[in-house]
Amino acid sequence: MSEPPTPDPARSNGPAATVWIDGAFVEPDAARISAFDAGLQHAVGLFETMSAREGEVLHLGRHLHRLRTSAAELRLSTTLRIEPLAEAVRAAVARSGLAEARIRLTVTGGDLNLLARRGGGGPPTLMVAVQPATRYPEALFERGGRLAVADARLNPLDPFSSHKTLAYWHRLSALQDALAKRCDEALWLSVTNHVCGGSVSNLVVVRDGVVLSPQVRGEEPSGALRSPVLPGVVRSAVLGWATEEGRKVERRLLTIDDVLKAEEICLVNSSWGVMPIVAVEAAEIGNGRVGEVVAGWRARWLGPHPEEPIEQDVEEDSENPKNSGDPGDT
Repeated sequence: MSEPPTPDPARSNGPAATVWIDGAFVEPDAARISAFDAGLQHAVGLFETMSAREGEVLHLGRHLHRLRTSAAELRLSTTLRIEPLAEAVRAAVARSGLAEARIRLTVTGGDLNLLARRGGGGPPTLMVAVQPATRYPEALFERGGRLAVADARLNPLDPFSSHKTLAYWHRLSALQDALAKRCDEALWLSVTNHVCGGSVSNLVVVRDGVVLSPQVRGEEPSGALRSPVLPGVVRSAVLGWATEEGRKVERRLLTIDDVLKAEEICLVNSSWGVMPIVAVEAAEIGNGRVGEVVAGWRARWLGPHPEEPIEQDVEEDSENPKNSGDPGDT
């Protein structure tokens, strides 16, 4: 793959984009946020990328739970409520009329001046954008992808590295470098030389019959450095599938040897699902072909996904109008 995949509107059944901002649908060309929004001024914000099939958003509850957790931990907002956000996302997908869609939910710090206000600003800016699902060449999944090792490193001492923040340029730059080398993703290591994952994906490895994945935020042993790896939604699903299949699963620190000596590896995210990987730069993985285990996970990703319940909000914030029960006020 020599260039990033692009959406193919001809294979959808709806408009090019549907946009919802702070409780109202707007025409894509008229979508605006303040020039003083903290997301624009300082990259203060978080986002989630989701997929929908036949109008159903895959793993919606898991995405929103991760978003709310990050918003609270990073002091972006403590008033986000999952149920109204879920209603807003579903309403945008329904309005789009797309058979398959890519959904981007963005939360910024709003009109915020941290130095002047110290305690924070007003309500966050909330935006949902729905577009046709990104199409990837089927040959990529049949032959398997290739990885280039990123020059940059993730830092476990950076409290933001394991969250899906708007500060994403370094990841996209590494992905561009990988594409320039005729690879399909970048493989990131940490400053401690442990394998982390891709620029926009999580890593899952099969070595000696054991399913391995780099530990993510929240999986660290007591007293260990915090993991710089994002807790991936599709990673969680794939490791669950592996457990259901009776496979041993380990979430731990991985070395580059764990990757290079594996029988199979894949990168997973909410856009392409499960991407088999058959080489890291010049080194082939296993026999250099897509393996049966990863192929099975790929087939499962393409199959039906049972609807998951949305987590109930523990408490409500009656002071913030964007967090009422009406999705238009989310």
